[in-house]
Amino acid sequence: MVSEGFRKQLEGYGLTTAEILYRLPDHPALLQTYVWQDYDLCPKFPVLSKFLAFWLEKIEGPLHSVTVAHARLIKPAEIRAVNGEFRLH
Repeated sequence: MVSEGFRKQLEGYGLTTAEILYRLPDHPALLQTYVWQDYDLCPKFPVLSKFLAFWLEKIEGPLHSVTVAHARLIKPAEIRAVNGEFRLH
């Protein structure tokens, strides 16, 4: 069974990390950090955009800034078929 993360990497997704700074509802002068991480497609980031839309709709802490880092871990071109098998005893 293949993991969901590995399958997404083969489809072109890469690990995306977003550092979200937001203001505390009761103390707007203070900033709090939230780190979000998931597999997403660069450069449009549909998964992150969906999460941020959820944040704006459901969470009271107003966003200050979002910093995004993305890396492609495995590309489909890096996978190749092997036509041999070696066994070690």
